[in-house]
Amino acid sequence: MFNKFLKNLSILKKFLFINLLFFTIIGLFTFIYLKNVQPNLIKKKSSNHIEVINNTIDNLKRLDIKFVEEDIRKFLFSTRFLFQNLDRVIFFDNNLNLVGDTDTLDLDPRAFSSRLDIVELEILNEKKTKEITEKKNINIGNDNAVSLNDILNNYSSSKNFGTPFTFTQDEFNKFKLTTIKNVMRKDQNIGYLAITENANDIKAAIDERKTFIIRTAIAVGLVILIFSFVLNRYFLKPIKNLVSYTETIKNKDPKATSIKSLKSRNDELGLLSNSLDDMTNQLQRRITQAENFSTDLVHEIRNPLASLKSASEILHDTADINQRIKLIDILSHDVQRIERLITDYSQILKDEVALSKEKIKKLDIEPIIKSVVDDFNNIYKLKRGIKISYKSDGKNKYFINGIENRIEQIIANLLDNAISFSEDNQNVLVKVSKQDNNKVSINILDEGRGFKEKDTNKIFKRFYSNRPDKFGQHSGLGLNIVKNLVDLHNASIKASNREDRRGANMEIIFPRV
Repeated sequence: MFNKFLKNLSILKKFLFINLLFFTIIGLFTFIYLKNVQPNLIKKKSSNHIEVINNTIDNLKRLDIKFVEEDIRKFLFSTRFLFQNLDRVIFFDNNLNLVGDTDTLDLDPRAFSSRLDIVELEILNEKKTKEITEKKNINIGNDNAVSLNDILNNYSSSKNFGTPFTFTQDEFNKFKLTTIKNVMRKDQNIGYLAITENANDIKAAIDERKTFIIRTAIAVGLVILIFSFVLNRYFLKPIKNLVSYTETIKNKDPKATSIKSLKSRNDELGLLSNSLDDMTNQLQRRITQAENFSTDLVHEIRNPLASLKSASEILHDTADINQRIKLIDILSHDVQRIERLITDYSQILKDEVALSKEKIKKLDIEPIIKSVVDDFNNIYKLKRGIKISYKSDGKNKYFINGIENRIEQIIANLLDNAISFSEDNQNVLVKVSKQDNNKVSINILDEGRGFKEKDTNKIFKRFYSNRPDKFGQHSGLGLNIVKNLVDLHNASIKASNREDRRGANMEIIFPRV
């Protein structure tokens, strides 16, 4: 269900949703952390209180101090070092009467003086001490101020009696921590001890953490918003443009979305845009070629089909043996013509697919050409007495960037074309040479009829109509295939008549490496 929900969201919405989910989880853990940090800090301070209380009780027992004002006053002066880090320490007798309060010592700067002989002469002002105590009420969790005496009354009758009990006061921008415990001697309760400490540092620590978390959340939120803007502006929007571009191409919309701005980028999206545009242009070119080719193919097949139809109708109606033989030859010739058209058409389609997968590499073309020449010599020298010769200018090796089997196909098609328009016992010459302009030239020269046309570039078009009489042996696609393969190698091809004798000269010029 969750995966289905995410699949239906855009990338930006997925990004924002995941971040929202992340924030929610982090916020939950932060809330739990803040809820536990205060109790942990209180527990730490409470442990310190309990330690002081236990030490104080041990000293009271050891010194046999009675819970009366005079004894407690002397005890406070003699052991004041125990309470130096505490805000207030209060002693109560068993009847909850105040018998000692460190606040009374703080009233006189001499309280913690080294001159104990002077301090010990002072008399505890009971009235003033009670006034101070009554003014410093303790809040135990509600809005009603409750006196420490009330707390002690509740404590003496509660289940916490006998164990330290800690509570907090949080009012008037003050946060105080108080721990109380009864004092036992000989299995009898003789009084109570209360320790109060200013714990604003706990509140400050919590506030500091809250502030840090809030600031961090705001900062991270701003970063996410900025990143979302950047993500949408520089990545998602271009991707949407690419999607729109492909949709317009698919729907053959003449007002296709422009991706020129994307193609100028130097990042991965720029590379993707250029690749997509190149692929689109290539596909459109192939589609156009296929449409034009199909139209031309239908037109070319129509003539032999019409001839087949007429010959078959006449053959059906004639009884003349000689006439029937001629008609059968016509039928055979037309079938071969259609077969050749279909074969070459299939070859072109295969080439279109194969060429997209083949890689161009550095080649020495001389052994490739020699191999094709030897193969054709073995066939046509015996079959028709046609001799195919190879000649080079002897200038070392002839390196080009190409595809080996496609170079073989080019040479083979041109040799096949030259042989087709040559008479028996004639010669065909394949010559390779280096040119001064860093080019490699391949010439295929025959002794046939040559070309009647002034514009010899026309012969490379599909189904060129101005063909010699013997052209019926060909489909009209061979030279077009050669032209496509030559263009693939960034090379050029031209046809001309030989200057030294009758015949044709097909010249291919490759860039040399």
